Amino acid sequence: MARLKLAIVIPALNEEKTIGNIVESILIHGTTIVVDDGSYDNTAKVAEDAGAIVVRHRHNFGYDGALNSGFEKAISMGCEVILTFDADGQHSVALIDDYLSEIDHGADVVIGIRNRRARLSEVIFSWISTKLWNIKDPQCGMKAYRSEVYKCLGHFDSYGSIGTELCIFAAKNNFEIAQIPFDVNERVDEPRFGGFWGANWKVLRAIVLGILK
Repeated sequence: MARLKLAIVIPALNEEKTIGNIVESILIHGTTIVVDDGSYDNTAKVAEDAGAIVVRHRHNFGYDGALNSGFEKAISMGCEVILTFDADGQHSVALIDDYLSEIDHGADVVIGIRNRRARLSEVIFSWISTKLWNIKDPQCGMKAYRSEVYKCLGHFDSYGSIGTELCIFAAKNNFEIAQIPFDVNERVDEPRFGGFWGANWKVLRAIVLGILK
């Protein structure tokens, strides 16, 4: 695969401590798009200085809103594969080649399977999605999609799915899905997903809407 046809989309909120090193480490793999989702620190400048294309949100639109903007930018640039990558240092850059290998061998979507989940609600979501769609970790932040999957649905997210709508759509519509187990790295800073009750409510809501959509 021509690496210029790969877009790596990174949603980022106040990630100035990690975003520079991450961008520098993945530029060799493809076009790097950082979506600065209303940060009040120097995330955008650090990412741009490191070589990323930066999409700026004046206000915070959340994880799914950031990825919507990143996918739109990647598609407008003619990218054929879009890979989502977290800004908090939990994903290993070495995994990118493994994901692309699965794409090269015919997968339409590649989903990571983390060795641990942050919340009980994520464990429940994983159990349900495994039973219904054979997706073992729908909330893993590192996924790769052929652009055709995105174009078929027409968007990345429409209901606040916490990054799961497009992969569930792919499973429901018989796209070829590959899954790669990996160990997550420790976060450098604090999670940005919200407090205990708010975070678990978002996950449980995403489960219900994923089933109904």
